[in-house]
Amino acid sequence: MENNTKVYLEIVKQLRDMITTDGLKTGDKIPSERELSERLNFGRSSVREALRGLELLGLIETRRGEGTFIRDFRGHQLVQLLSTFILQDEKAIRDVLETKNFIEMDCLRLAVQKIDDKKIVNLKNWVDQQEVLKDDEFFNQIIEIADNHLFSRIWSILKEYYHSQVSINHVYHRKDYLILLAALTEKNEEKTLSAYCHLRNLSVFNDKY
Repeated sequence: MENNTKVYLEIVKQLRDMITTDGLKTGDKIPSERELSERLNFGRSSVREALRGLELLGLIETRRGEGTFIRDFRGHQLVQLLSTFILQDEKAIRDVLETKNFIEMDCLRLAVQKIDDKKIVNLKNWVDQQEVLKDDEFFNQIIEIADNHLFSRIWSILKEYYHSQVSINHVYHRKDYLILLAALTEKNEEKTLSAYCHLRNLSVFNDKY
């Protein structure tokens, strides 16, 4: 079983490298099972199993008579599929939320260093113009200012995982976002994190900051 797993992972790794090397994008056709077997130097049965696994995950799709194509897996389908396996208990959901919070805090630390007067004004104007403030949209802008692609990708995935399992919408107040923005304006990391903890009602962090 261990050897089969290693073979599977190696095929998936080589497929990923091949897709990058060939410049393939969503909707593009990948080589046939026979061609992949020859190109990757693995047996056709092993390649077939790897392709089947990727198809079950929604990363590729096979169209009868046409071939196998790369799917757009950035949407909700993959998130919902994975959440079926990893978010089935309260502890897992809490872990995801806690990790999401830590990423937001790290992005605020970066934003303190990178934000300028123009971005502050734009963000304040955006907050003032919203009839209903959506927390995800606010922090998406903070993460854009932080300008860290990896944080952005992880945060987006965790956000979708969490929302796919928890239907409760927390109510946040405009004044708390404005307090957070005021701390960012001062470029004061301690005040910024304290304002974030107040917004999220994180008593443990509030004790620290």
